[in-house]
Amino acid sequence: MVSRLDQPEDEISADALQTETQEAANMLADLQIQIEPSRLAQIEVEARKILTGLGFTEAYLEKPLSSLSGGWHMRTALASALLQEADILILDEPTNFLDLLGIVWLQRYLQSLADKEKPPTLILVSHDRDFISLCTDLLILKDKQLTYFHGDIQTYERSQSERRQWLTKMKEAQDKQKAHMEKTIAQNLKAGKANDDQNKIRQAKSRQKKLDDRWGMQVSAKGTRFKLNRDLVGFFLTSREGIDIPPEQRPVIISLPEPPELRFPGSLISLEKASYRYAPRSPLILQDITLTVGMGDRIGILGLNGAGKSTLIKLLVEESAPSSGTVTAHPRLRLGYYSQHAVEELKSIGRTEQGITSLALLTKEVDGALNEGEIRGLLGTLGLPGRLASDVPISKLSGGQLVRCQLARLFWKHPQCLILDEVTTHLDYETVTALREALNEWEGAVVLVSHDRWFMRGAIEGQIEDQGDDEDEDDEEEEETMRRRIVYRIKGGGITELKNGVEDFERVMEKRVKKLLDAL
Repeated sequence: MVSRLDQPEDEISADALQTETQEAANMLADLQIQIEPSRLAQIEVEARKILTGLGFTEAYLEKPLSSLSGGWHMRTALASALLQEADILILDEPTNFLDLLGIVWLQRYLQSLADKEKPPTLILVSHDRDFISLCTDLLILKDKQLTYFHGDIQTYERSQSERRQWLTKMKEAQDKQKAHMEKTIAQNLKAGKANDDQNKIRQAKSRQKKLDDRWGMQVSAKGTRFKLNRDLVGFFLTSREGIDIPPEQRPVIISLPEPPELRFPGSLISLEKASYRYAPRSPLILQDITLTVGMGDRIGILGLNGAGKSTLIKLLVEESAPSSGTVTAHPRLRLGYYSQHAVEELKSIGRTEQGITSLALLTKEVDGALNEGEIRGLLGTLGLPGRLASDVPISKLSGGQLVRCQLARLFWKHPQCLILDEVTTHLDYETVTALREALNEWEGAVVLVSHDRWFMRGAIEGQIEDQGDDEDEDDEEEEETMRRRIVYRIKGGGITELKNGVEDFERVMEKRVKKLLDAL
């Protein structure tokens, strides 16, 4: 076998090649038999720890994969990727379908990979600002271009603003200098030609050449003096790169409709000692829940998957009736409810009614309450403009576009209360930011279930950066005295108020994650 290594390929017969290949395969199989038992046991232990960190209980670990829902399939695929001994680990929106415990665990687990002898390079796609903070570098994909930045997203946003200001000042200074030089050149040319002074003419042409050829950036991107052969790769007609001021990015703006006034005061929704179980003999999912939602309230609901968050929401919107206790809604309440299954429901509509568009769906639902222009305006403000609304069927829309369509279905009704269950799933960062700010300022009530900590802190707790000038801040402080902001935690069927909001829940999750990671 060894003697054939130097033999030309055309002299190796097909039978000999097949025999030697089979011998190699048999040798590999023998080696695997000797190695695999201990290695398989080690892999199984590690896999169990990763799956546990991602939320699998012992009961779920033993269930056939085919019996699990799509969310658990996604977690299984994520665990499979984490189990690989890879040089490059690519994760695309890994926090979807994870609760906050799973998100914090994954964040800390990925950070711990840096301590390995040969840590993998992590490429992470995510719209969760808190989660993506574990990255040291950013690749921003926008307008078909990639921008590389060393640092976190807050620093990137701040540096972009500062760079725009710096470039603007540099361009203004150079424009003044250029205008002065052009005036001098024109004067020298005129005087030179009038007096046949060749020195002045040459001086004017030399300055003109500098103006045409070497005008522009004097400093490289690293802050050093500009060098043509280093900083301007390729063939160009000039020796300087022009000062190109990036355009001011138009932020996504979401305008929530003003809630109509209630003709008489009272709570919008109230639960009084409400309990819920799926069947008469089944255990209680929720027990003795008392909760009140008033106009202007901001109520956040946190809890692990399966704790009963969505069940509580269904009681509030009266999709389910409590097994005991009462649910009362204001008789004039207009409610907007975004279900965590809203995208799947719209996809189902798209399959049932082939070819129906966002515009057609809303036109049918408003039943004459809005004209076509008003419907188009509403869809346009949510990111479904023009032909995207009128020509593209719902079945062809992306997940984020379907979320926008569903929000339009809620907003046209001018609700006084919005109940949102995992509304940020599928949305891009700009839209999440716009929705966060809009919900924070809206006059109606908001009840929010979300695992996005940054979104919850802004929309519910009111932690919004760059609030504006002092006069605006004074007005907002006056409004805050009238606004109730509460974050609840659901655990063991009960509901408790978190005095420090999301921060308290994060602290509890961090303790649990530390125990899980210590077991790895």
